[in-house]
Amino acid sequence: MKPQTLAMAADQGAGFETHRNRTQRDEFLDTMNAIVPWTQFCAVIEPHYPKRGNGRPPIGLERTLRMHFVQHWFNLADFACEEALYDSASLGCFVGVDLGCEPVPDAAQIPAPAGDSQTG
Repeated sequence: MKPQTLAMAADQGAGFETHRNRTQRDEFLDTMNAIVPWTQFCAVIEPHYPKRGNGRPPIGLERTLRMHFVQHWFNLADFACEEALYDSASLGCFVGVDLGCEPVPDAAQIPAPAGDSQTG
């Protein structure tokens, strides 16, 4: 397990934000995290997921999958998803982005699913 930064510790009740209440979004994401079979989804998708090669390195499969779910659950385009991950601590935590050590993947790195109308 990687060491926690202050950004992640604040989200996980380390006492830095003593007056923060859990939101309906927090509750929804906790529920989805518990009921969605992430491991099984990743196992099915992994053989078809882009591998490291000549282009930009792909972001992690589970992170990509979680970002796509967030996009659909909250009706977000690629750029709106990127902004939401910077803006919302609960979405960033759900996707697994620790702003204390890494940036949010930019919208150009979010691979569009087949048949997605956002691809133009």
